[in-house]
Amino acid sequence: MKAVSIEEAVAMIPAGASIMVGGFMGVGTPWRLLDELVRQRKAGLSIISNDAALPGKGVGKLFDADLVSRLTATHIGLNPKAQQQMLAKQIAVDLIPQGTFVERIRAGGCGLGGVLTPTGVGTLVAEGKRQIEVDGKSFLLETALRAQFALVHAFLADYLGNLSYALTARNFNPVMAMAADTVIVTAEHIVPVGVIAPDHVVTPAPLVDYLITNPNG
Repeated sequence: MKAVSIEEAVAMIPAGASIMVGGFMGVGTPWRLLDELVRQRKAGLSIISNDAALPGKGVGKLFDADLVSRLTATHIGLNPKAQQQMLAKQIAVDLIPQGTFVERIRAGGCGLGGVLTPTGVGTLVAEGKRQIEVDGKSFLLETALRAQFALVHAFLADYLGNLSYALTARNFNPVMAMAADTVIVTAEHIVPVGVIAPDHVVTPAPLVDYLITNPNG
């Protein structure tokens, strides 16, 4: 794990990169990393996040700035800007059932090729996907999801990069930290090694590549 400034971290992300962003409607989202993506005008991004948030908040700022080319998410219903861009074919949108979404990310982090799920069988979700029968029941083969970068927000990080999360802000952050080539973390508090009890570490240090050192990061 290397400690870097937020400007250095975002400078490593090229235009057109695929990025997983933790959070659920802004809760547990690394807002300052997103603000810096906007400031540095990283365009053509492929974003993998639970939702499109709201205009002016969290991931929503990327749509406000026209930086997204593709979104993989579970819903965009509260962001009219993202909806407009989808209908105008400015962005491609892949909508995935939420359980399938997180399982595909988990599979990507565990080195699996995908997961079998009954969700979506017999619906539009099944179009173009392989169906496999197990014990007389049909399942869809949903392939694993990975990204070049994961932007993760934690409550506590220690000097080695071990992470702990606060309540529901944990959400998608831990699985996304496992499913990206490069993991960049902001934390509300950075503490000495040992402050986070071993059994409270959710994301272990070997998964973290960069920790933002800026105050209030």
